[in-house]
Amino acid sequence: MPTWYQNLTGDHRRAFWTSLGGIALDAMDVQLYAFVLPILLPLWGMSQLQGGELVSIVLAASALGGVGAGIASDRLGRVLVLRITVLCVGVGTCLCAFSQNFEQLLVARAIQGLGFGGEWAAAAVLVAEIAAPESRARMVGAAQSAWAIGFGLAAASSGVILTLLPIDFGWRCTFLVGIIPALLIFHMRRRIKEPAAFRAMTQRASWRAIFRLPIAGRTFQGSLLATGAHSGYWAVATWWPTILHLDRHFTSSEISAHLGIAAIGSFFGYATGGWLGDRFGRRTALIILSVGSVMTVLMCTRLPLSNSALLIASFPLGFFVLGLFSAVGPVLAEMYPTEVRGTGLGFCYNFGRGMAGLLLFVVGYQLSAVNLSAAIGVFAIISYTIVFIAAILIEETRSVSFNDDLSKSSYKQAC
Repeated sequence: MPTWYQNLTGDHRRAFWTSLGGIALDAMDVQLYAFVLPILLPLWGMSQLQGGELVSIVLAASALGGVGAGIASDRLGRVLVLRITVLCVGVGTCLCAFSQNFEQLLVARAIQGLGFGGEWAAAAVLVAEIAAPESRARMVGAAQSAWAIGFGLAAASSGVILTLLPIDFGWRCTFLVGIIPALLIFHMRRRIKEPAAFRAMTQRASWRAIFRLPIAGRTFQGSLLATGAHSGYWAVATWWPTILHLDRHFTSSEISAHLGIAAIGSFFGYATGGWLGDRFGRRTALIILSVGSVMTVLMCTRLPLSNSALLIASFPLGFFVLGLFSAVGPVLAEMYPTEVRGTGLGFCYNFGRGMAGLLLFVVGYQLSAVNLSAAIGVFAIISYTIVFIAAILIEETRSVSFNDDLSKSSYKQAC
């Protein structure tokens, strides 16, 4: 085990593992839709525009859920909010399985999105607050790597279920695999205490503080960063299976294999991104990972790669596109004092999700007029250029300590 983990108390270890488990469940439940989408399009006679709407509704709802959970976590506590969000994700995913038409699935995805957005917002703050400053990026990155685990579980479970069961029944069973893990995580979270930074707060701040000077500038920068990171990721995560299905005529098992390799790459990307952030600083990590993301997305969507070469290229695709988030999380947490840390991180991260949902809707609307691979390639260039610009603008936050009495600093002007 790494040194940072060995230095954690028993309660902090439980907090870390349940955060990791919640993020994995998030990834698995939400990503299952990408594997089901190629089936639902012909099965229900859905258009690509409707397929994009089902992604957009999750991101829009997750934006509301994340902002709400961030505010609630500053008022009620990080752990209490996490107990609620994991149940919301489980219920929404279960309702997806029993949906009978597009409208019902849209509502179920909205419920799923509310919990999905809140889960990460509260979990990222919790992990950041129990970590030591010198290892915070690695610890947040380690928890964030659970997204790769959930992504892999989604690829594996959907590949098996959709191969073994009839299509019209299998896609429903695909959505049901996360119910038991959700209940287990909820039970484990009943034993966790709030982090010391939260318990030590002597005042509560208004959520409006993140829009007042001197914090407002950081809120803009954080929102810009999250918008670029989410837009690039969700474009790839949503449409990559469909590209493989339509352009390459891959089967469900072949698509699962490619995304499984991407999930393995993302696992190493999270670890590397966290190490880069602690070793060279948050800004340097963001710049390296955003440039790598552009290059790999263009390689996979624009170059005439063979099927074997494309399978290999799935590793760096996952490495950069998902590894980027291990640098995003620490930055957003370190931008804000304890009094509004959940509110600030929740707003920025989920504003980015909401904007990504809006932009993906635009992409889906334009798909009838352009090639899908070309559209995703252009979209990726724009998205990661935004990340690059944000990385230039933000201040370096690597040395920030949550033990400082921030309420006595210049932040008090806003709080």
